[in-house]
Amino acid sequence: MNRATVSVLAYEGMSVFETGIVTEVFGLPRPEFDVGWYELTVCAETPGAVRLVGGATLHTDHGLDAFAAADTLIVPGVADVHADPSPRLTGALRAAHRRGARIVSICSGAFALAGAGLLDGRRATTHWRYADLLVRRHPAVRVDPDVLYVDDGDVLTGAGSAAGLDLCVHLLRRDHGPTIANAVARRLVVPPHRDGGQAQFIESPVPDDPGDDRLAASMSWALANLTAEITVARLARQAHMSPRTYLRHFARATGTTPIRWLIDRRVQASLPLLETSSAPIEEIAAAVGFETAVTFRHHFAAAMRTSPSAYRRAFTGATGGAHAPGSGTT
Repeated sequence: MNRATVSVLAYEGMSVFETGIVTEVFGLPRPEFDVGWYELTVCAETPGAVRLVGGATLHTDHGLDAFAAADTLIVPGVADVHADPSPRLTGALRAAHRRGARIVSICSGAFALAGAGLLDGRRATTHWRYADLLVRRHPAVRVDPDVLYVDDGDVLTGAGSAAGLDLCVHLLRRDHGPTIANAVARRLVVPPHRDGGQAQFIESPVPDDPGDDRLAASMSWALANLTAEITVARLARQAHMSPRTYLRHFARATGTTPIRWLIDRRVQASLPLLETSSAPIEEIAAAVGFETAVTFRHHFAAAMRTSPSAYRRAFTGATGGAHAPGSGTT
């Protein structure tokens, strides 16, 4: 059985964790699955020794020719986000993309893809600390700093290093369906689907505010009662605040409004139902608190850049080569 090929680029000064993510997901044999697994190759711009963080050295015989020849190319980072990627690397990425390879970046690796012009006009992400710099250096890229990854079909970008696990599991789900992706996630002891975006990890002062606990309690109540009629006034009552005070606390704590947050939570709650059940869209809409299927479809499309039905087709019974949603957040 033919195996899909995956290549990952090692670079000077990288962390072992960055290649380890890719190795764990794609490099370890999985004989328990009755599918052709991946053939992983670790490559470098120049074959030979690659110095890693901590004084270790990685040695590979594979250069950019092998890197560009794979079905899926993964750039887990770059040595310097302020420097342009080498012409040899950008050439390899462009050539692979032209022939139909899937191009993936993790963390600062987005700078290599952007330098190759592969992100122009596309929605993409990177680690939140580099998002503003990516915008300044590559204004043609539509940078979304709030998500864990973006799936734009043939080009995918992930946020910080650990979000690479989310992205790699997502690739498994695209290639082999939810059952295998969930099984690998369990072996890695990570959730098969992680709610929320990287906005929750952005450094910000923690206010010394007794209202925080009350705010958190109101949000927990909302999550436990998504099917209820939830208004700002009702959330404010749960927090024992006036609506105006509640809105001020909520914006300061989350950077958004209660209603926008609630819509996002309802959309996120619908994902596992779409992935694992055959329930009608109308039933799923009601189960997560939307008044109508039309409203659900509207907000789902705005958040996920695809329709609930298309999302379900991508994740239910998908087999190798199945096309995933236009973009994803986990």
